[in-house]
Amino acid sequence: MGSLPEGGTTRPMTRWGEPVMHRPCRPVEVFDERLHALVADMTATMDAADGVGLAANQIGVDLRVFVYRCTDREEVIHQGVICNPVLEVPTGADRRLEESEEGCLSLPGAYAPCARPDVATVRGVDQFGTPIEVRGTGLLARCLQHEADHLDGTVFADRLSKRIRRRLFAEAEVLAEEFPADWPVSSRERSDDPDDQDA
Repeated sequence: MGSLPEGGTTRPMTRWGEPVMHRPCRPVEVFDERLHALVADMTATMDAADGVGLAANQIGVDLRVFVYRCTDREEVIHQGVICNPVLEVPTGADRRLEESEEGCLSLPGAYAPCARPDVATVRGVDQFGTPIEVRGTGLLARCLQHEADHLDGTVFADRLSKRIRRRLFAEAEVLAEEFPADWPVSSRERSDDPDDQDA
């Protein structure tokens, strides 16, 4: 299992509609302290938003890197950083689709059923340039596909019918006031306030 850095700064979430969300990201070519700081910020932002994965363009950075922390079909937790991911999913007779509710931190609060292959493999390198391969089942498979899509400029609504897509956007619109422009920064600040903690 990989690891995720600590000590990052929570950043505002970039929303669907911003150009960086809808075009392919640039490959990571330099594995330096700037990249490590970015990955730490991505981890902090994912955690503040209670997410299971986050791509760099979701905080406005045009680079092919994502972080993840989620369970597989056996409820085993997996986490790590993947730069320059190459996604592989089964084809032909080995391909089994699994439909499940899916959401996106860049369209917060809204969910819709989305069918995806039930197994996925991603190959790439970590934040230090070391080759890695991650095979996922269950939620992890969905997460790997969702985040790899982001880095190709695809949001999961692109995979939905027009009818389901309209319903998804309508749901997001109803909930918009719960997610201010700087979310999840503001929610993190509130959760750090002792007077705002749940008992």
